[in-house]
Amino acid sequence: MKRGKTWSLLLLSLLLTASLAACGGKSGTQDAQTTPEKTTDNSAAQTDDKKDDGEKVELTFWSLGTTNYEELGKEYTKEHPNVTIKFQNTSDQTAHHNNLTTALSAGSGAPDIFMLEIGFMERFITAEDKFYNLNDLGAKDIAGNYLDWKWKQGSSKDGSFQIGLPTDIGPTVAYYRTDLAEQAGLPTDPEEFGKAIDTWDKFAAVAKQFKEKTGKPFADLTDLVYNGVRDQSDGEIYFSKADGSFIGDKNPQVKKAFDFTVKGIQEGWIGNTLLWSPEWGQAINDGGFEVMLGPAWMAGNIKSNGPDSAGKWRITQLPEGAGNWGGSFLTLPKQGKHPKEAYEFIAWLDSKENQLESFKSKGLMPSIPALYTDEAFTGFKDEFFGGQATAVEYGKAAQRVKPVYYGPLHDQTDTFFKDALKNVLEKKADPAKEWDAAVEKAKTLAARS
Repeated sequence: MKRGKTWSLLLLSLLLTASLAACGGKSGTQDAQTTPEKTTDNSAAQTDDKKDDGEKVELTFWSLGTTNYEELGKEYTKEHPNVTIKFQNTSDQTAHHNNLTTALSAGSGAPDIFMLEIGFMERFITAEDKFYNLNDLGAKDIAGNYLDWKWKQGSSKDGSFQIGLPTDIGPTVAYYRTDLAEQAGLPTDPEEFGKAIDTWDKFAAVAKQFKEKTGKPFADLTDLVYNGVRDQSDGEIYFSKADGSFIGDKNPQVKKAFDFTVKGIQEGWIGNTLLWSPEWGQAINDGGFEVMLGPAWMAGNIKSNGPDSAGKWRITQLPEGAGNWGGSFLTLPKQGKHPKEAYEFIAWLDSKENQLESFKSKGLMPSIPALYTDEAFTGFKDEFFGGQATAVEYGKAAQRVKPVYYGPLHDQTDTFFKDALKNVLEKKADPAKEWDAAVEKAKTLAARS
């Protein structure tokens, strides 16, 4: 979406089917297990030793997925007895964001605080008249606390407007099986395994050898391999941030991702399963493949799908860099009547101390890099991953991420290229023709929008 376009374009987004490429149909703040929509009143009972020295303020908060924000909200209202926080939580990302679009367009019904997932950022980032500029409320004074690339995801091009405070992130890593690595004669130590695959050429060579020795695919499926290479783009993926034009066919990293995935298909070291399918989940549990390239929150899906594989997984770095998949921001729609109190709460909720609590409680990967060297963070060890200090690996990956621009048509465009790869995998279609067809579909979509 170009920045000069009007708010009415947001209504068009309700007609688009969000494939949620930025979060794979799951919240970037959680694993696959989420709760249905519910409303919670976190008002605090007045206590004898607390004085209500301020005006009564009720804040409504639309949260998304599995977080510990309701628990933290209870702590906050105990210290601020004049504040009541009513949570409405949902696990349906599309409905969550569509509801806000409807409320903003109608001029009423929006909450004081809205949790905005990065996959929907481009729908709202240009609607500066619909949100409070957090820079005016004090956000510019704490911008340096957060990862630069994460902060910029919620900023206008010139940095003058900040739509939200960064919460969690989804830096991508390589999850791998030590039992299968040992069978194939590969190192099992995370650092050594990482060195063995630290370029995409080395990754492909190891993958081919693994397939020959074990008969099993090295990587689980096409989508995640493609994502792993694609997300290492420098600044832009499919669309220009300057004018919104389609540039995917000119981005060498997109072509590299496509050709690399085709190589894996043709050499037989990428599995033929679909993301989130029962077959994929079973392969996680049974050792049907060696490596999965995924974000920090993917650990929850590995655990839920692979209970019998506990202790057999480890985490190392992706070759040549890292990407980011998922994560959210706390925004303040202008329909809210208490911006000062709402900002004070989200700044507290999103502080270093509370991001650490969210990581410990729900596994939300912090966006505050000072935590990456904090002993309370680095000392966290996950027995499912063999007692590895997994937080350390996520921290390394987070600092390798380059900020990229997605654009409002990213999800649909991404589907064209992934469908092309699926045709190569399942129908033995010609890769060159599939690439050309995907590019043509993307150009047509961009021209009509």
